[in-house]
Amino acid sequence: MVDTIFIGGRVFTGTADAPVEAAVAVGGGRVLLVGDQETVRASAGPDTEVVDLAGGLLMAGFQDAHVHPAFGGGQMLRCDLSAEHSVEGYLAVIAAYAEAHPDKTWVHGGGWSMDVFPGGTPTRQLLDKVVPDRPALLTNRDGHGAWANTLALRLAGLDRDTPDPVDGRIEREPDGTPQGTLHEGAMTLVSGHVPVANAEEAYAGLLAGQAHLFSMGVTGWQDAMIGAFPGHPDNYEAYLRAAGESTLLARVVGALWWDRERGLEQIPDLVERRRTGQVGRFNATTVKIMQDGVAENFTAAMLEPYLDGCGCPTANSGISFVEPGLLREAVRQLDALGFQIHFHALGDRAVREALDALAGARTANGVNDNRHHLAHLQVVDPADIARFAEVGAAANMQPLWAAHEPQMDELTIPFLGAERAAQQYPFGDLLRAGARLVAGSDWSVSSPNPLWGVHVAVNRTVPEGEPGEPFLPEQALTLAQALTAYTAGSAWINHLEDVTGTVEAGKYADLVVLDRDPFAGPPEEIGSTRVVRTYVEGRLVHQA
Repeated sequence: MVDTIFIGGRVFTGTADAPVEAAVAVGGGRVLLVGDQETVRASAGPDTEVVDLAGGLLMAGFQDAHVHPAFGGGQMLRCDLSAEHSVEGYLAVIAAYAEAHPDKTWVHGGGWSMDVFPGGTPTRQLLDKVVPDRPALLTNRDGHGAWANTLALRLAGLDRDTPDPVDGRIEREPDGTPQGTLHEGAMTLVSGHVPVANAEEAYAGLLAGQAHLFSMGVTGWQDAMIGAFPGHPDNYEAYLRAAGESTLLARVVGALWWDRERGLEQIPDLVERRRTGQVGRFNATTVKIMQDGVAENFTAAMLEPYLDGCGCPTANSGISFVEPGLLREAVRQLDALGFQIHFHALGDRAVREALDALAGARTANGVNDNRHHLAHLQVVDPADIARFAEVGAAANMQPLWAAHEPQMDELTIPFLGAERAAQQYPFGDLLRAGARLVAGSDWSVSSPNPLWGVHVAVNRTVPEGEPGEPFLPEQALTLAQALTAYTAGSAWINHLEDVTGTVEAGKYADLVVLDRDPFAGPPEEIGSTRVVRTYVEGRLVHQA
């Protein structure tokens, strides 16, 4: 039986480089027919819903290959700064949240941008102005830093004599007193004291995250961090509950967190979590290894040292969180056990260390279908571009970041230098060298709007405001290539390409209706495209 037909627009099937003049019939949760308008209309019965695309575009639902919905949704329910982009705006939101939640022993949340503050490092005194009476800890958008007030630092016992952890850094005042900004592993010195959300709050956060992604046309994803973290509950349990209760409607692959405080002894635990973590539409079949940090706080692992404000080399070339020898052995063993490995590899040294580990695993174990991938890829040495295809590694890109904006122009390029700055986000080179591209947002680090990501991938300019000069335009993708990475590419990385990712008869009706056909307008307007409807297995899960 035909439940729904879509008429009055074009269809980007994902099997060609351009949309086709067609209509689509859906029934029983599957695409039944992609054909001409007359034939599809004739397939409708008396109870069939007719959806007029009104000149818009029908396409497969977006799939986000690197995202954190449980954390993003949880942040939406706490002190959420993501809608603001000024010191005044942040302080107003924090003050309002603190006043509205006098029962909270901590003011906890996040979403601030580094580029708003001088040097990317907000001070404790600034936060003290609006939260003087309770400890406060707010993570930044990328999750690699946190802003603490004086009471939080004092409660955690941090003072001028507290050493930096091996995997992080405490920003300090001239006399060594903690300044209020904590980078990477230094965050845990304070976050370990934050009350953890209870099971109900964690579950609510996941469902809020799912609803927000549905509003963006995202019908499936890979959660890039499954585990418990200081100040956060174990989202594994929230996913299992949602999957068991069938409130998890999206198809989700979970990337189990590799604990960098442990070694190979954690592998049996990961095997057990994989065994018990395959319920309904949730499959925890991947391991996430964070190999480095981020360039803005100088923790991304680089082949050569960062520069200082005067353009001179420093003694710092970032942090490899997993020692390369251990990384190679861990990857070999995980690959042999059939795990997919999802690397955070942002700096050129981290990229090389991940590729070296995958090359070693392929030599030891042979070729398989585990579909390993490297995410972020901010700086890739040209010598390593071709190695992605050679070792079978997909390039998991977060295209929204590949544009001139303050965090790039003020906190990154000056400290990389001209040569390395020109090696950032080389999506075009990777594709031309045979790498498979998949796409994600890294929400709540940045917007989960796939159409904004696609806009930047095509234009290499920001999706809102004055576009400015394109950022390394030779690395731009076509619209079809960018959309394919965000649909069929991410479906492939999640081993779902046989049932999702394109609009073809027999596949699940995971579909999105756009308010316009971005192929028909100028490229600089792609980011203005909006999602009108989102379907999962033919079920309407979002309507604008």
